[in-house]
Amino acid sequence: MKLDPKFNGRYVQGAGGTRLFVEEIGDRARPSILWLHAYCQCRLSWDKQFESDLTKQFHLVRMDIRGHGLSDKLSDPEAFKDGKNWADDIHAVITALELKKPVMCGWSYGGYMMCDYIRHYGQDNVGGLIFVEAVTEQGDEESGKWIGTEILQVFPGFFSTDFAEGSAALQRFIELVPYEPFETHDFYLALGFGAVTLPASRQGMFSRQLDNRELMKSLTIPTLIVQGNDDRIVLPAYADHIARHISHAKRVDYPKCGHAPFAEMPERFNRDVTEFMKTVHL
Repeated sequence: MKLDPKFNGRYVQGAGGTRLFVEEIGDRARPSILWLHAYCQCRLSWDKQFESDLTKQFHLVRMDIRGHGLSDKLSDPEAFKDGKNWADDIHAVITALELKKPVMCGWSYGGYMMCDYIRHYGQDNVGGLIFVEAVTEQGDEESGKWIGTEILQVFPGFFSTDFAEGSAALQRFIELVPYEPFETHDFYLALGFGAVTLPASRQGMFSRQLDNRELMKSLTIPTLIVQGNDDRIVLPAYADHIARHISHAKRVDYPKCGHAPFAEMPERFNRDVTEFMKTVHL
């Protein structure tokens, strides 16, 4: 596989020896942003940030989370259930790339990962947090109401070992992401991200019990919440929940936008990130 050399791709050893593929671009002397992608996606989700003027202002780092993209594929669901693994993965990347108080931007499942990191490593060495269509709770009835009914119907297919059933679930998932349908190229690119994840990985990631309410209340670092008003996967009520528990957070809502504002409205998203970074004191 031929990789773009401008992103300086390499492997970092994460929790349990898991190899994590990481890329970076921009001046390391500038503020760093660590981008954490969603379930069944990969680092390329952030292309419209890594090919933008953000690279002239900030040091951007993106990783394929465990079980995804070019990172190691793990067949044991248990490898995805322990929050310490997710925290250690992030810590390994921060350490290997010598990031100083990076801002973390977590999309969807990335919300869990940011909370995992804060729980185990604290917030003192984090510049700020960006919750993008993010989730923070798992395994309780209340938070289940903040997930769209259409995506809940797809979940059994995610975990199936039958290729046809799994493929159909992934295709429906990608259809539900944007407000306006993706271009054909973008659709199949995102579908490919999901196709390389193992059913065991998908199941393990959603077999956790998570309650981050008190953790969010304890946050004092700058925080931004980004929510598409027409997200059919993570409903706007979830952003309401996060905002209630992080009282100082700034929230921006995107009309006629689905689950991926950074891809659907990249120019506005990049501006919002730039403005938010002005509030971060490194």
